[in-house]
Order: sequence, then structure tokens, then C-alpha cells
Amino acid sequence: MPWGILEDKHMSHVPGTIILADQSDVPEEYRNINRDLLKHGTGKHSHIILAPQPSDSPNDPLNWPTWRKDLILVIVGLSAGVVGAYGPMISPGFVEIAAALNISINTLSQATAWVILLIGLSLFIFNPLAKKVGRRPVYVISSIIMLSGSIWGSLAKDYSSFLGSRVWSGLGMAPYEVLVQCTIADIYYVHQRATRIAAWNMFLLCGISGGALIAGYIIEDQGWQWTFIWCAIIFGILLPLVVLFVPETAYRRQGYEQQLAARGATTTQEAKTEASDKKDASSEQESARVEAVETGVTTERKETYLQSLRLWGGIYTDTPLWKIFLRPFVIFFYPAVLWAFLLYGVTLTWIVVFSVVNAVIFTAPPYNFSVSETGLISLSPFILTFIGEVVSGPLNDWVCLYLSKKNRGIYEPEFRLPPIIISFLVGIAGFFGFGATIHFQTHWSGPVLCFGLANMSLALSNASVFGYVIDSHKELSEEAFVAINARNLLTFGLTYFVNDWLAKDGVLAVFNVLGSIFIAVNVLTIPLWIYGKRIRSYIARNKALYKFMHED
Repeated sequence: MPWGILEDKHMSHVPGTIILADQSDVPEEYRNINRDLLKHGTGKHSHIILAPQPSDSPNDPLNWPTWRKDLILVIVGLSAGVVGAYGPMISPGFVEIAAALNISINTLSQATAWVILLIGLSLFIFNPLAKKVGRRPVYVISSIIMLSGSIWGSLAKDYSSFLGSRVWSGLGMAPYEVLVQCTIADIYYVHQRATRIAAWNMFLLCGISGGALIAGYIIEDQGWQWTFIWCAIIFGILLPLVVLFVPETAYRRQGYEQQLAARGATTTQEAKTEASDKKDASSEQESARVEAVETGVTTERKETYLQSLRLWGGIYTDTPLWKIFLRPFVIFFYPAVLWAFLLYGVTLTWIVVFSVVNAVIFTAPPYNFSVSETGLISLSPFILTFIGEVVSGPLNDWVCLYLSKKNRGIYEPEFRLPPIIISFLVGIAGFFGFGATIHFQTHWSGPVLCFGLANMSLALSNASVFGYVIDSHKELSEEAFVAINARNLLTFGLTYFVNDWLAKDGVLAVFNVLGSIFIAVNVLTIPLWIYGKRIRSYIARNKALYKFMHED
């Protein structure tokens, strides 16, 4: 294996390794099925073999019209965007809100820390529930919590009530950090997902970066309570939309070979000879296929709209709830997931630190920003994160194809890792630069630019981090995302005391430490590059681990 990646000596085909030189358009999981029996896309995608293969049921979410799927995505995406804004939206008004509640700024920042802690903990509650009883009840409950939490926050008169509203809202924020990805996988085919995931990322981008930008003006012109009132208004609109137009997207679908067996169709390789003899009778095959659907064993009647409104539709997995609950804890220690947790978690946590300290730094001399001007600082990360998101995906795909070509057409998930070098350098400039420019009191454009570069670093690394985890552990990506998002526990720990640390040691010392830790976790990419393939092989060969981590 070139470039330092160690070859595995135990498996001829390691999970995640793909031979791109094989130009067959048949997805790997359907290679043993007669090609003529596989369903294709429609219109300009009629040449694409659908993956996953849908059932014949009109209630299968994969068979829903595209407009219905996109409507679901817009509603849950908008909800995720508001949830993204909910955490950092009060950051421009930290000084004003602390004075109104008669508390210190550090105490107010601890309220944000408790929100983050609740998000991290409740992920481990809502994910098993969503997998067991479906996505819809979790979405509805989450939206109700966010609506009630926003109303509560707007009415809070003292810190105890304010803190209670934030903690309660943190419980409802968690599902939108993970479940939207699961919903996209539920309703879209593989060839449709990249665009939808990009759209979801844009919702989050606008929420996280734009929330503080807008909130600065709201706090200055209407008062800090109105940030919660506007959230309550938006969730008051989104909750009915979730109830009325976001049906259950989880679906118990038989394996495609089982579906064909129920129709009496031949699925083995031997059927290819028979299929080739009948190539001229394609119209007869199509009519027979339709007849099989109409007379098949498992025909379902299409649900009415009123039936789709039920809150709970049954059980969607036979795996015990305790096992679903434990899987993220187990996969957390998979080296690829642990690396992703550290790299993504540290970078995002350090970025959250900016939102906690910006109001303290920029409203004081020498900058003396107003609340709205402090909110405008978020324009820098908004623009640079957008550029990073646009560039990172195509760049990552180009690097993977280039390295695969140099590797005789063989793709390894480790080929996702080299672009980390770019995000590493951008992050160094962002974290170390912010501390230095504040310490030496440069023009405000210096620290504002560095703030944006730190955010851009995260955007650039996301394609590598999540791409590597998905390619290495495709079937366990949902559990992996829950484990990675446990980074909220790390974020809680730092935001709880960062303002005290800042006051004691100064901005330069704090961001030098953060920058050094950022360097350390990025360096862990090197051993993953070298030993990653052998690690994937070891995990795949562990039968006890495989049995526990996969569906019963």
C-alpha cells in the first residue's frame, strides 16, 4: 500500500475499501440479484439503479413523491436552523442580560453550558426512542419542548427561572442535532442525499451564525426577552407544520431478495442466463412484474392523510431498547469515531468559546462595540463558513478520486484524511491569531477575521471527519453520530468556567492553550492514516462485536 497506509494481512476485502475500477453501476449489496429485477430511477435518473431498493408498498417513504419529501426536509430543516440559533443567540447581549438578572457574566455563561450538557445527555435518550418507536413522536415532542421553553424564557424574571427555561429547551434541542440526518436517509435514495445534506447544513449554518447576528439588533432595539418571543413565534408556526406535514419516515422494509422471493422471482446469478434469453420480451416481463405487485403476498393499502397524522405507528426494530442505548457508548471507542469526536468536538467547542467571550471582549475598551455591533461580528464566520462548506465537499471528492487513481483504482476511506492539512493550517491561524490580535489590541478586523477562520476550519474538516466515519462504518453511522455529538459534554466543561479562566490568565494565554490542544488532536490523524485499514479489519473480524452492534 503506497503513502504509508499499512495493508491488512487477514482479510482480502476490508470493509470500506472499494474497487473504483469496477465500473458496474449495480450497488454492491445487489450484485447477486438479476439486474433486470432491480428498480431504476425516473426521468433523467432512469439509468440509475435505486439504492436502497424500495418495496412495492405506497406507504414506503422511498416511494413518496419528491415534493412531499422536500417539504418534510424544509420543515425539519427550518426547525434545526432555529434550534441552532437558540443556543448562541443571547451571546451579543451577555453584559446587558447579566445586569438585568443581577448575576455575573460567568454565571450567565454557565447557563449556556447547562444547555449544552442537556443536549449531550438527551441525545442518548432520544436516539434509542427514535430508532424504536419512530422519528415522528420525537420531532413533535421536541418541538413542543422548544415552544414551551421559548415562552418560559421570555417570561423569566430572575436567573433561576431563566436557567430553568434554558435547561428545559436544551432537552428539546437534541433531536434536531442527529435526527435530520436519519430522516434524509429514510426518505431519499443515495443519489439524492448529497444535495439534501448540503441543504440541511445550510439551515444549520444560517441558524448558528445568523442567529447571533440578528439577535444583536433584537436585544438592542426590543430587549433580550424578545429573542425568546421571536423563537416562540417561529416554533408556534413550525409545530403545526410538523404535526400536519411530517409523517413517520421510519419504515420496516424487507430485504430486496426477500421481497423478490415473496413474488416467486429468481434472484441468483444463474438467473442471468435465463434473463438474457428473454431480453426481447421486456414488455412481458414488465407486465408480469406489475401482476406480481398486485397479487403478491404483502400488498398494503395506501394510508389516508388522517392515518398519517397518528403520533405513533408501532415498533420499528426488534432490537432491545437497552442494546440500542448502549451501542453509541461502544462505538465511541472505535478509533475512527474517537478521532472524529476529538477533532470535531475540540474544534466546535473552541468555536463555542468565542460566542461565550465575544461580548465581554468587544463591548470593553479598546473596541467598545454596541450590542448590535457585537452581533455583526458573526458576519465573518457566516461568510467564511459558507466558503468552507462550498469548497470542502468537491475538494475532498477530488482528492479521493486522485489518490484512488494513483492506487490502481482502489479507494480507501483514509483517502478522506489529507484535506485535514488545510483545515489544520486555517485553524492555527484562527485560534492563535485571535488571542494575539486581542492581546496586542490590533484593529477590530484582526480578531474578527480570526474568528471567521476558526469557523472556516471546522467547515473544511467536516467533509473529512464525517466522510471518513461514514465510509469506515457505513451501517453504524447513526450510532456514530450520536457518539460524536457527545462532544456537548466537552463543550459543557469548558464553557462552564472559561470566563473565569479568561479573567485570570488573559486572552493570549487562553487561546494559546486552545490552539495547542487543536494541534494535538489534528496530529492524531497521522496514526489513523497509517493504521486505519488494519483497524477496520480488526473490527470486522470481531464476531462478538459485530453481533452486538448490528440489528437482530
